[in-house]
Amino acid sequence: MTRHPDFFLVGAPKCGTTAMHAYLKLHPRIFMPQAKEIHYYGSDLSRLASQLSAERHAALFAEAKADQIAGETCIWALYSRRAAEEIRRELPRAKILVMLRNPVDMVYAQHSEFVYQWVEDIVDFRRALAAEEDRKRGKRLPNSVYSVPPEVLFYRETAKYAVQVERYLDAFGARNVHVIIYDDLRRDSHGVYRAVLEFLEVDPRRHIEMPVINPNKRVRSVRLRKLMNRPSPALRRLCETMIPWEAVRRRWFERLDAWNVGYRPRPPMSGNTRRRLQAEFAADVERLGRLLGRDLMHWVDRPSSARNENANGPSNVERRAA
Repeated sequence: MTRHPDFFLVGAPKCGTTAMHAYLKLHPRIFMPQAKEIHYYGSDLSRLASQLSAERHAALFAEAKADQIAGETCIWALYSRRAAEEIRRELPRAKILVMLRNPVDMVYAQHSEFVYQWVEDIVDFRRALAAEEDRKRGKRLPNSVYSVPPEVLFYRETAKYAVQVERYLDAFGARNVHVIIYDDLRRDSHGVYRAVLEFLEVDPRRHIEMPVINPNKRVRSVRLRKLMNRPSPALRRLCETMIPWEAVRRRWFERLDAWNVGYRPRPPMSGNTRRRLQAEFAADVERLGRLLGRDLMHWVDRPSSARNENANGPSNVERRAA
């Protein structure tokens, strides 16, 4: 029998999806493939989308046992305009887990991760934000952009959650979409995990250790990392002459790269940049709050325009579920 995912864990980026993938993998009734961020769905993000055939995609879940449900993690499927409908067309009964975070913090963390991965070549966050309009016109794109769609560098667009969540609510209905807020995961990781297991209809009593996973990574020397990732022909020949054994060269480079990576908190965002982004995201955050029936306006440091939840009546999620 061909196995397919029963549920999908979708982004946004840097919102705890790596941790949740690892935690779900520990439950005996849940199968998560070794591969993460498969991105089989989301054909509009062509440079990121997987080149897997349908057969090879299904093969990722072949080891799932009969009493297990299978999950797929695909962070950019939330941002994709097509992924929700593509998943619904093939797997209309799938369940969807969405992970969200304060959009201001998310884009800052996303930029830091991209700098570490050498996807982003503008190290200064404010300058990277300022480059977005040029990048939408195909200008000021980093040399490494061949490996990712340029759209992922449009930081503000990736953080406009309301329309992204709405696509999944429209495709699958509120009963099959469970939204996890990163703040809640940090405050009560076991409670959030238990709620996820209940949503997936597996035993929620499973207790696991939940260490910090995927902390912020920063390189000691950007220049060294660039040289290692893209050595010049002359440097490559020199390394091959000095260390002729490929396995030894690989171990040496791995140790050098490990030395060059540090795990430490990113520096605080400047107050002016934070306030500007808060103002830009405020309308979208309020719209998201109405969708979820939850006041999230503290993300943008301003009170909700609604007097209270009851004054608004049922949320849009509740209306979809009715």
